[in-house]
Amino acid sequence: MPGYFERLPGGEGGASVTLDDGEISVLRSLTVQLLELIGPDQGEPENADPLNALFAEGPSEPPSDPALARLFPDAYGDPESPPDPAARTRSAEFRRFTESDLRTQKRDRLLAMVRALDEARSARPEAGGEAVLTLDRAASDRWLGGLNDLRLVIGARLGIEDESTTEKLFDLPDEDPRKPMVIAFLWLGSLQETLVETLLP
Repeated sequence: MPGYFERLPGGEGGASVTLDDGEISVLRSLTVQLLELIGPDQGEPENADPLNALFAEGPSEPPSDPALARLFPDAYGDPESPPDPAARTRSAEFRRFTESDLRTQKRDRLLAMVRALDEARSARPEAGGEAVLTLDRAASDRWLGGLNDLRLVIGARLGIEDESTTEKLFDLPDEDPRKPMVIAFLWLGSLQETLVETLLP
């Protein structure tokens, strides 16, 4: 049935979902937009020293974009509490040595999602028809992380802070310009929830 993930038969931990052409287009577009927001892979220069690469430094300050800050939060301190200089220093040190790798992991995950969507679309029995996206366990884990990142970014754009904020979004009138983003946020949540269920023992 379209719209949610189902467990693959055989107990191997995979999942599948049936998507129509519009759903594929929306999901692919959101994923590509997030890739653009995260930015390109800086890559390593040819003949780079592996030891130097291991200790390469990244940014020490959190992103100024609230959506990216949601994806790459400070590792220490409570955002609801007054700034703690010691926690800020620890977060800066942690970020310097982890954010670049984290960006690469997120980028690779999103690229895998785009490739999977393209493969599912090209394998359809007929142009414009429904496509079945089939994921093994490793791909399911990647998709789970990618869907979560998409929801974090959209939630930041919508100003969602907690469950009560989410509930208010249901009352938005159809003419509200945020309505399409809200629908996408809720749909991604449904995909994420059903994918989690397929991964449970």
